[in-house]
Amino acid sequence: MPPRKRTLDRRKVTEDYFPFNLLPVECQLHIFSFLNEVDKCNCALVCFSWSCIIRSWKLWRVADYSRRSVFNLGQEGLLVSNREFEKWRSWVHLYTHHLISRRASLLTLKASFDLGDRYNKWGELLSHLLDHVHCRDLSRLELNWTFTLLEPLDVKVHSSSQKEAKTKMDQLSGFQELLSKLTHNCPRISRMRLHFDWSDVSVSLLTQFQHLRVLELKSFWIFKLVTPPTLQVLTKSLPHLKSLTLHILVPMRNLGISYTLESQSLEYLDVSPSRGLVFSHLKLPALRELQAKKIARSIILDRRTRLRIQSRWPCLYQVLREGTPKLQALNNERLLPTWREANYRELSAILEQSCYCVHHLDSWLW
Repeated sequence: MPPRKRTLDRRKVTEDYFPFNLLPVECQLHIFSFLNEVDKCNCALVCFSWSCIIRSWKLWRVADYSRRSVFNLGQEGLLVSNREFEKWRSWVHLYTHHLISRRASLLTLKASFDLGDRYNKWGELLSHLLDHVHCRDLSRLELNWTFTLLEPLDVKVHSSSQKEAKTKMDQLSGFQELLSKLTHNCPRISRMRLHFDWSDVSVSLLTQFQHLRVLELKSFWIFKLVTPPTLQVLTKSLPHLKSLTLHILVPMRNLGISYTLESQSLEYLDVSPSRGLVFSHLKLPALRELQAKKIARSIILDRRTRLRIQSRWPCLYQVLREGTPKLQALNNERLLPTWREANYRELSAILEQSCYCVHHLDSWLW
């Protein structure tokens, strides 16, 4: 039998038993899209046609630097040996090169890097990634820029308060540089979860993401006050925001301060991770669900001082009645349709857990 005929027969037999290659390309891409990065790379070794398909940018939509499963880790921020750290750092750089060489078109970016690390230059690595992949359609960002997922042991051994303060400033500078690049390269982000410093520069940059619908802001520096005008400006400047989660820690020296929140689009608000966050006025006509929790401050005040501070705060019940006409749930409890006309026992129990006014916080121990 001529060689050419034998080759054709062999190809026909292969197609009879494995007709995957006969599927339309879009179907093959859809099937491969369910695989993780490692499985995709293994599939690229099967044959030339699979290798070509795996290189399609449509299969590289996620950049996830926070995957602890790579080294079978069970917790974040784990201190490791220098050898383990070097192994992980090599993987990070190889992974970045892999995404760039595949011409990834990212929809999701997840990362946990200390952007104040001048030696490893994680900020430059992320900036390089954003410059060399297609990220115009990036819609989801999860970024912890305050620490690296893995840290070598000697980082903690030689730490000091002075060095820590300098690191904070370096982290903030790196974060603002990266956030500025994101405003230009990824203007369509709609879901964002990150630590936030509440500086004027950072707030101004964050308000440029006009497509934001889901936002979670974690605390960065507990000694820095989030001023009421700053919070109000942020929420008013995001016209499509639907869900907001705030981790705000009001410093002890600023006890007595209260906040105004205004948004025409916000439907879900979670301030339960916050500490000392008290609202004096809400203008949230679309709000349907609120999560709020009163957290003890573990300080003892004399009665006169406590009453002087609490007298500045209105009851949360009154604030909600006036500013949330569509509210349906408070702390996962469905509200009765008549809750605005009259308070009731179950609602009172919820307010005891979440309201800082005189009537709902009768204790010297905060």
